[in-house]
Amino acid sequence: MKKNCFRARILRVHGITVAAPAKINLHLGVGDPRPDGFHDIESLFLALDFGDTVLVETRPGTGTELRMDWRLPGGAEPALPPDKNIVSRAVSMFRDRTGYDRGLAITVTKRIPLGGGLGGGSSNAAATLLALNGLAGPTEGLLGPDALAGMGARLGSDVPFFVLCAAEGFAAARVGGRGELVRPLAPPDGVRDLSLLLVNPGFHSDTAGAFRAIDEYRRATGAVPGVALGDAIEDAFAGPPGEWPFFNDFLTAFAAQGEGSAFRQASLVYGEIISAMGSAGADFAGLSGSGSTCFGVFSRKNKAKLAKKLLSKWWPHIFETFACAKGNGILKYKYR
Repeated sequence: MKKNCFRARILRVHGITVAAPAKINLHLGVGDPRPDGFHDIESLFLALDFGDTVLVETRPGTGTELRMDWRLPGGAEPALPPDKNIVSRAVSMFRDRTGYDRGLAITVTKRIPLGGGLGGGSSNAAATLLALNGLAGPTEGLLGPDALAGMGARLGSDVPFFVLCAAEGFAAARVGGRGELVRPLAPPDGVRDLSLLLVNPGFHSDTAGAFRAIDEYRRATGAVPGVALGDAIEDAFAGPPGEWPFFNDFLTAFAAQGEGSAFRQASLVYGEIISAMGSAGADFAGLSGSGSTCFGVFSRKNKAKLAKKLLSKWWPHIFETFACAKGNGILKYKYR
């Protein structure tokens, strides 16, 4: 049975654990830089039944203790200073907005590869905001989903999607603006039955550097953003994956970089992985976000399993998963 990827479980009256799912960009068009330095995007996000877990508990005092429980391939990652960790920043923002001053102990169990284009940090931040909102309760300034999403947008462009899909119970959305415009989509029955293969090549992608690379590519070549798909995104999503017209603008920009560029080298790896998944039976394959995780979409589960076995010979960081089932968000739970 498929799990509810957005479930929230009340441990005690003073603790909540929230699943923080990964996402993939089935489609990602990138616009030119805006006056504020950000880029408008046209994207199709799909939340996955694979991800991290965030446990938030109250404790005596007023401080915040953050613990990272690393379950990533290859071992632990170095800890970030509190002012750089998006979970710590989410706590500070929520406290400033609501006045919530209880002491907190937060444990983040990490399974989503860092710098992999799967939205792990953003999902952790969204889960933290939702857990804090549940702990604060109506008498201490419970915020609605839109208010939480607005806070999340200040933390990261992907955070509003994770906040809203958890609070409102959807798994797919058209995402625009710089990530703050979220239009929920109901995944067709066929999408819910798809098997998804995630292949991480074992290196991180620099998101800010990736946007600079796409800007440099367009300045140097005169290339312009691709034609927006608009409402065709929704029509295509309802059709078979083998006919999806989706693309990722970063792939073209990375491939056009100079021979010594890290993004150029990465593009060669992405091309190998995407081609291998196609040869192994994927109906559709692409790159999520600005990298570094590639994904394959399989309409037949047995092909996904065979592809995982084959590709693991070259890329050991492989995860088989599927789209999240529609679930209840934390705001629908009440304490007893």
